Amino acid sequence: MDTIPLDYATLRLIWWLLLGILLIGFAVMDGFDLGVAALLPAVARSDEERRVVLNVIGPVWEGNQVWLILGGGAIFAAFPPLYAVSFSGFYLAMFLILVALILRPVGFKFRSKVPDPRWRAVWDWSLFVSGLVPALVFGVAMGNVLLGAPFRFDDTLRVYYEGGLFGLLTPFALLCGLVSVAMLVMHGAGMLAMKTGGAVAVRARRYGALAAVLTAVLFALGGLWVATGIDGYVLQVALDPAGPSNPLAKVVAARPGAWMDNYARWPAAWLLPALGVAGALLSAVLLRAGRAGLAFLSSAVSIVGIILTLGVATFPFLLPSSMHPASSLTLWDASSSHMTLFVMLLATAFFLPIVLLYTAWVYRVLRGKVDDDGVGRNPNAY
Repeated sequence: MDTIPLDYATLRLIWWLLLGILLIGFAVMDGFDLGVAALLPAVARSDEERRVVLNVIGPVWEGNQVWLILGGGAIFAAFPPLYAVSFSGFYLAMFLILVALILRPVGFKFRSKVPDPRWRAVWDWSLFVSGLVPALVFGVAMGNVLLGAPFRFDDTLRVYYEGGLFGLLTPFALLCGLVSVAMLVMHGAGMLAMKTGGAVAVRARRYGALAAVLTAVLFALGGLWVATGIDGYVLQVALDPAGPSNPLAKVVAARPGAWMDNYARWPAAWLLPALGVAGALLSAVLLRAGRAGLAFLSSAVSIVGIILTLGVATFPFLLPSSMHPASSLTLWDASSSHMTLFVMLLATAFFLPIVLLYTAWVYRVLRGKVDDDGVGRNPNAY
């Protein structure tokens, strides 16, 4: 359209990049919340220590979860076919994540209302589940993006999904789930080491260093598996980046090692998996050295590298179809209209800086360490 200053192909690419930014924002910001919750039984041995751990993330988790909502909203508005396939086909997996996430606010609100140790233990384990399960399922989902999902479109573009929850739990997908858990535990441990002291910080550094090494090893193993052990997807005929959003108007083939094609095409992209491995290993070293702030930044760099590695490998695919490769969803044929993408971009350009400024202000207000005395003096503490 002549009235839109950005062409359709450029807007599609911008929204692919924005979707990646939102995913990274969720993994970096809400990821440490999940990691801290998953570490709760390991790093906190007494009720006082558990309250310290919970008050590290209690004041910020709601704001951090905004990134997940923004990501879901972006998929709904910018890539409706992707939303339709993923949120309906992966319904049980999504439901499992939602149940786990619902446990989080309930656990925070109710856990310290009753002094009974058994009552508190139940909610402590609920909070542990609320961290571990989403971290695992999100990783499994990313593994199934690489493997392809069992869906197809008919001639009227009605989607049919022929998989189930247990069908998602393949060995490769579970490996991706373990990468996700280790990655977020590493990140959460960095936050705990930075925001707490004493025995909690010591344990966080120890478990975080182990998780960081596991992140690097499992990520490298997953990369080797992608290169040699699973089929990737490739367009047989180049798509028009400004063409209509019709997922059936293309030819797609699956072949071993195809996910490595973009790295052969753009050698500089190898910097991304290198960042994923190096950031995790550096985080382990820094945690051992007691440099918690730098360790947290290094784990964030590792997360960015790992997510971007996946994005570059699959580009321009959003969600391949293992059942009917021609039904695979790509950046160039699964987006909203030209006008919709442009209007959404204007809204994002206005609201995203507000979210970032508010988040920065909140973390500035909440700077400093959390300790027993502060929790005891604060009547609003969890």
